[in-house]
Amino acid sequence: MAKRLWVERGEDGTWEGHSDEGAVIKFGRGEGLFTPGDLLQLALAGCAGMSSQFAVEHALGEGKGAKVVVNAQYSDDDDAFLSFDEQVSIDGTDAHLSEEDAAKLEERMRRHIDKSCTIKHTLVRETPVRMNIKIRH
Repeated sequence: MAKRLWVERGEDGTWEGHSDEGAVIKFGRGEGLFTPGDLLQLALAGCAGMSSQFAVEHALGEGKGAKVVVNAQYSDDDDAFLSFDEQVSIDGTDAHLSEEDAAKLEERMRRHIDKSCTIKHTLVRETPVRMNIKIRH
C-alpha cells in the first residue's frame, strides 16, 4: 500500500505537507519557503543523491555523499518545466582516487541513479495525473 501524503493550508498562509508516518514540511510562496516547483527539483536532486549513496560510500568511506544541484528550464507560456539539468559533485580528494578509479565511481553512480531513481524515471516519461475534486456542502 502506498504511503498516504497530503497538504493543508496553515493559519499563517503557508502550506504543510504531511505523511502518515509523521513527516512534515512547510512550503508556499515567500521568503524562506520552498515553492512546489522547488520541491520537485529537490526531489530529483535528493533521489540522485540517495540512489548513488552506496556507490559513493563504497569508494570513499561511510558518511561520504554527493552534492547534487538541479537547474530547471521553465516556460512562462506553458507554466511548466521544460527540462532539468543535474550536476552531481563528489569530493574524492581525501581518497586520492586515480583517474581510473574516479571514472569507475562515476559509472557506478550513473548506473545506480539510472536504476534506482524513481523521480527521474517518472519525469523522463509522460506520467498521467488524475484529479478528483470533492466539495462538502
